[in-house]
Amino acid sequence: MEAIDELTLLSDSMLQAQSVLNDEDADDQSPSKRSSTFLNCVALGNVGAGKSAVLNSLIGHPVLPTGENGATRSPISIDLVREASLNSKSIILQIDNKSQQVSASALRHSLQDRLSKGAGVNSSGKSRVDEIYLKLRTSTAPPLKLIDLPGLDKRAMDESMVSDYGAHNDAILLVIVPAAQAPDISSSRALRLAKEFDADGSRTIGVISKIDQAAGDQKTLAAVQAILSNQGPPKTSDIPWVALIGQSVAIASAQSGSVGGESSLETAWRAESESLRSILIGSPASKLGRLALVDTLARQIRKRMKVRLPNLLSGLQGKSQIVKDELVRLGEQMVHTSEGTRAIALELCREFEDKFLQHIATGEGGGWKVVASFEGNFPNRMKQLPLDRHFDINNVKRVVLEADGYQPYLISPEKGLRSLIKGVLELAKEPCRLCVDEVHRVLIDIISTSANATPGLGRYAPFKREVIAIATSALDTFRNEANKMVIALVDMERAFVPPQHFIRLLQRRMERQRREEEKNRSSKRGSDADHSLSNR
Repeated sequence: MEAIDELTLLSDSMLQAQSVLNDEDADDQSPSKRSSTFLNCVALGNVGAGKSAVLNSLIGHPVLPTGENGATRSPISIDLVREASLNSKSIILQIDNKSQQVSASALRHSLQDRLSKGAGVNSSGKSRVDEIYLKLRTSTAPPLKLIDLPGLDKRAMDESMVSDYGAHNDAILLVIVPAAQAPDISSSRALRLAKEFDADGSRTIGVISKIDQAAGDQKTLAAVQAILSNQGPPKTSDIPWVALIGQSVAIASAQSGSVGGESSLETAWRAESESLRSILIGSPASKLGRLALVDTLARQIRKRMKVRLPNLLSGLQGKSQIVKDELVRLGEQMVHTSEGTRAIALELCREFEDKFLQHIATGEGGGWKVVASFEGNFPNRMKQLPLDRHFDINNVKRVVLEADGYQPYLISPEKGLRSLIKGVLELAKEPCRLCVDEVHRVLIDIISTSANATPGLGRYAPFKREVIAIATSALDTFRNEANKMVIALVDMERAFVPPQHFIRLLQRRMERQRREEEKNRSSKRGSDADHSLSNR
């Protein structure tokens, strides 16, 4: 367990180094960053292979449902934090910033209820599964992130879901095969997928579960011993294998109080190893039981780190040289004074502003969406307004009559037309507001794109966050002002319909009538000429 604790510190350091190389925020603790660490373990196996029981053994508490009624139907992700000060039977459930002590049985029943509700069905007919995420603090578990996937032989389980979790370059793959299937292990789908994701086997561990259930089958035990000694089928020879008993017997014995004191779990796990040695006579102790599994995990994680470390160190050296060259360019003494810091900050702000304006002017990085909002979406929304219903002849008559007060001696419909125009312009407010909001969302995206495209900001992650926050706050203020201005402009047009508007309406109508009369006269002259020619 101490070996994995040391690897945790090394993993965090390597993750921070990778963030520096990628010009990312090293302090970002989002799930996407957590998924790229070396401390993820993904359980692969068919339904009933004992995946949940193996993970329960690693946790030290039977929190995951097992058996037929507890079959995993959705991915369950458990972030484990080791806290040595806790009692061996204590489990702390972390929800956001709150902690709550829970029992293993209560947690297991809660998970079983969520799983029993089943997954929804999407348009393709396959089950839609949502990940169940837990963060637990306990003294019995190694600081790993365990991912329990549904059985690979379930009809709704496709390889894309397995790829989402298992294709990460640093995730440890736990290939779990029950002892009864050891003679036919070459046909295991879990083993085949692990080979696809990890061809060299540097991050794969094989687990043969339920050894106690095959204790009387000599053929099966012989196959298990051959696999453990790396003398099994070729597909299994380059993978370290560990044998476990089924249904987490070691955990059950400790939780029932058959072994007292704080070291009850350690004693139970040693008893598990003794039981396995009595079944698998002659097998090495380093491949039997839960303690062997933890040690094997530590070795594989360390091996994976050694593979990645040379490239990481080389990248850091190159990055260091780039930073030194930049310091020389800016002047080494500048960063040690407040004036120098201010000059660097202003220079980075100018670079960010240039990138932002470049995206707006050229349309790259999403800038084209601003023009699309005005030339595409906004006109389309205006065309979708119910103008036909508003200008229906019956509605026009009703509005004109109501505006004139039903007084027959008033022959001018001007007041009614004003009321009709006001109603139409009132409908235009909503498309205008939607256009402002759409442009605001586009500009927010351009801010993030511009910040990521500014090389200097990548070296100062806190300053980059501050620049994005200030720019976003300014855009929020501009959006509110733009909404008020748009509504004010529409209200101004509604409130003031000048007499010239009606004069222009009359002039257009007279001009249209004149064109129609000229067209009729020209067509009549043409027909008269044809008639005269035919008479001649």
